[in-house]
Amino acid sequence: MTPAPDILCIGSVLWDVIGRTASHMRAGADVPGRITRLPGGVAMNIAMTLKRFGLHPALLTVIGRDAEGKGLIAEAQGMGLICDYIYRSDDLPTDVYMAIEAANGLIAAIADAHSLEAAGDKILRALTDGRLGSEAAPFDGVIALDGNLTEDLLRTIAASALFARADLRVAPASPGKAERLLALLGHSSATLYVNLEEAGLLCQTHFDDSATACAALLTRGAHRVLVTDGGRAAAEGTAGDVNTAQPPQVLVTRVTGAGDTFMAAHIASERQGLDRPEALARALDAAATYVSGETPL
Repeated sequence: MTPAPDILCIGSVLWDVIGRTASHMRAGADVPGRITRLPGGVAMNIAMTLKRFGLHPALLTVIGRDAEGKGLIAEAQGMGLICDYIYRSDDLPTDVYMAIEAANGLIAAIADAHSLEAAGDKILRALTDGRLGSEAAPFDGVIALDGNLTEDLLRTIAASALFARADLRVAPASPGKAERLLALLGHSSATLYVNLEEAGLLCQTHFDDSATACAALLTRGAHRVLVTDGGRAAAEGTAGDVNTAQPPQVLVTRVTGAGDTFMAAHIASERQGLDRPEALARALDAAATYVSGETPL
């Protein structure tokens, strides 16, 4: 029997195709390495980490009925993720993300999330038809929201009664989509998870450190903010109260999914009763372990 979900992960669920090499790369380089295909996407990465922390996340997304979609559903179910509320499309293909990572970091990436954007609010049907909630009785738990959703849909969510009682945890899919989160900047229960570059894009400026960026976003109307900065200090703040913590120093072997791991570990830590500084520190530990290539938890 499928357990009731204790957190919803709304957004991209797709195949990650990642090429990794131990060499340094520049534009036009052709080097040996490894290419892998794994379940990914912001919502999926968050859900997988939450599951490792003992939670029961449900996915709200779109997945095609193509061969790639059938395989992705099987992988998600095999990990114990709740797939009952996924919108299955007959005419939209399963989305995919492709990236190249080298010794000098992420070289390039392309996110083909066109099906998620095309599906729009169809992925939210379970929140309206009574399975997970309705306008009369909206979902009142934690929702992890992915910035791969369109700006129009994020605006709808920000104003919708369906999300009025939810604890929203929001992450941009990438710096290129960070400004979509402006729609949720003033939401009364939204927590934003951004990196230093994304914080600068939201504030249309440049920040030298995470604490300054965190304070600036709070001044702009954010309810709560977490700002990461790679191997430098991260910050968490609400109502003018900003905490900082230094992540462990590790050898970085992968970067795709690190921010999602951080966000999921932070959510799980707070659900398990850790206070704000403890939750921040534990999330940084989980992200450092992830990027080092070791077992995530």
